[in-house]
Amino acid sequence: MSIIYDEKLKTFHLFNENFSYIMKVLPNGQIGNLYCGRKISPKKDYSYLLETVSRAMASYVFEKETTLSLEHVRQEYGVYGSSDYRFPAVEILQKNGSRISDFRFQSCRIQPGKPKLSGLPATYTEDDSEAETLILVLKDPVTEIQLELFYTLFSGAGILARSARFINQGKEPVHLLKAMSFCLDLPDCQYDWIQFSGAWSRERHPRQRRLEQGIQSVGSMRGHSSHEHNPFIILKRSNADEFQGEVMGFSLIYSGNFLAQAEVDTHDTTRVLLGIHPEWFDWKLEPGEEFQTPEAVMVYTDRGINDMSQTFHRLYQKRLARGYWRDRERPILINNWEATYFDFNEEKLLKLAKTAKEAGIELFVLDDGWFGKRCSDQAGLGDWKANPERLPQGIPGLAAKIENLGMKFGLWFEPEMVNKDSDLYREHPDWILSVPERNQCHGRNQYVLDFSRKEVVDRIYEMMAEILKSGAVSYIKWDMNRSITECWSPALPADRHGEVFHRYILGVYDLYERLTSEFPKVLFESCASGGARFDPGILYYAPQGWTSDDTDAVERLKIQYGTSYCYPTSSIGAHVSASPNHQVNRSTPLSTRANVACFGTFGYELDLNRMTDQELAQVKEQVDFMKTWRKLLQFGKFYRLVSPFEGNIGAWMTVSENQNEAIVGWYRILNTPNPPYTRLRLAGLDPEQLYQVSEDGEVLGEFYGDELMYVGIITSDGNFGSSSHAKKSRCDFESRLFVITGKTDSGSEK
Repeated sequence: MSIIYDEKLKTFHLFNENFSYIMKVLPNGQIGNLYCGRKISPKKDYSYLLETVSRAMASYVFEKETTLSLEHVRQEYGVYGSSDYRFPAVEILQKNGSRISDFRFQSCRIQPGKPKLSGLPATYTEDDSEAETLILVLKDPVTEIQLELFYTLFSGAGILARSARFINQGKEPVHLLKAMSFCLDLPDCQYDWIQFSGAWSRERHPRQRRLEQGIQSVGSMRGHSSHEHNPFIILKRSNADEFQGEVMGFSLIYSGNFLAQAEVDTHDTTRVLLGIHPEWFDWKLEPGEEFQTPEAVMVYTDRGINDMSQTFHRLYQKRLARGYWRDRERPILINNWEATYFDFNEEKLLKLAKTAKEAGIELFVLDDGWFGKRCSDQAGLGDWKANPERLPQGIPGLAAKIENLGMKFGLWFEPEMVNKDSDLYREHPDWILSVPERNQCHGRNQYVLDFSRKEVVDRIYEMMAEILKSGAVSYIKWDMNRSITECWSPALPADRHGEVFHRYILGVYDLYERLTSEFPKVLFESCASGGARFDPGILYYAPQGWTSDDTDAVERLKIQYGTSYCYPTSSIGAHVSASPNHQVNRSTPLSTRANVACFGTFGYELDLNRMTDQELAQVKEQVDFMKTWRKLLQFGKFYRLVSPFEGNIGAWMTVSENQNEAIVGWYRILNTPNPPYTRLRLAGLDPEQLYQVSEDGEVLGEFYGDELMYVGIITSDGNFGSSSHAKKSRCDFESRLFVITGKTDSGSEK
């Protein structure tokens, strides 16, 4: 890993064993991109990669010179209107009404490791040898605004983290109208675009199309990253698949409004932009003030989509998530929500907890309805004190009783919201985001607290901290159940209301930071009506997230499969719920529900006391299995094998770092009459290793790794594995788990 700056030629080469990124200071002082891709050998001069040409209708930077047009040069941080007509990375409104900037190279710094971003989540290093950072310092000579472009290259993989910081060193205030985190101009457009889209209960479904001339984009203007689109896109060559080919993934470490865009011009150059969505964004930058953009991460590989995913998994699991729970196996929990909804008292909760304890479950989570006058979704939000009618001894009393059972205790909060029927709203009706004399939209009968204001965040912090201090709370489920409307704050002057969306997210991050710092051993799980804020920004504070409110096993196959393109299994909250399912009314086998959920943090969301003795025995077996294998399931190397989006079968697997253990999940959506012979080819194993393959505790046989990967496991119905599985009736929504363990070769032919 190295960053080379040639002061004479003014070129920069960032490279490691897998990746090269080359830039050059252009003749006008701006920064141009020369190359981004597979590692190339370092040499003295790459200036030949700067292509300039005279074209009709082009505009040129220098008088009497007709080659340097920024429209036809690949740039690092483009400005619209400066002979570049593409969508810009930056737009600054100045006192005279102009929006033109001219950021010229001044100097650079190269330093080991990675600097922190003030007030924002970001990747990090634990040792300076893990990464190297280049900081380009540019300045606009008219406004005297300094722009710092950050490039951190991590060792061992094609990972480049980027962000930008603006410092107003001039004498006049300006308005940042667009400040993207990432801008990359690629020399061609021969890519497939993949986005991850959906809606509530069907989040992060991959959607693929060919890049064409024009603009392809996804984003959110809902105040959060959203169910609809995730702040993550992929560009891949058309011949690339899971295990071969050139792929680039782009991920924004941010939880608010975002834009991810690819613009292809009519000369087939592609500009990728990633950052805060410019709609409704207007940040006033006074003299002496600075603005830091969120961090964006690009992963490059020429070894296929799965390699890109595994690179994101390692980075986000080990160098984005933080704290006590980062590397620890997650407790198996039961959440009371789908078991009781609002209909509970302490006696009912303890009865459920006792049954859960008997099944081996480790953590009891009390969901919505424990506070204020919260007997429905119409009241109580904002009043974070236990309801004595339901919990006579409050949270401390219930937590102590749960702990006496030998379990840990967890609690649900929705700290960013308020009901009008609450003491908090009656005391502070001006604390919600709303516009004077305008209609106030509600969602789920609730309103969004103005987290752009410090006094609001302080008040919520005080209430939550008091609860956490008073009782033995080991886990927090942090929910957020509506998008932002009427985004206006009385705390800001009229010319700063374009800052509210971003200030809101900074307030959320501030509350997370304070609580996770004060209570470092509490496990935080993010939630936003399921997956509406399942993004890298929140992963920095909460190492796992509730992936979707849809707990149906069949739908979760798609949701978890799509989520896995960027996010590690240890971040995927997955539970076994009731059948028929409460979201889609589908009945699925208890085994399949667990076989899907075990590739995640794992838990239960149903009433165990309504289950038969046979079902409870099955739950105990599932819990025992998870305890035995959860380290592998949550922290192993994950491989997608068969996409549930492409047919009747879905399959995936996880492999230990030493390739000695693996677990394979195989899922058939609908039963089929007289089916053909089928095999499932595995991945990630040691070709020379002899493995034992088991199912339901019964050994199916011994096979070498190359057999399992290149021949595959036979999954034909006539040869369907273990005798215990054969006794089970074939049905819709069938599933199987194969446990693969390495054996010492005792003379088998090879």
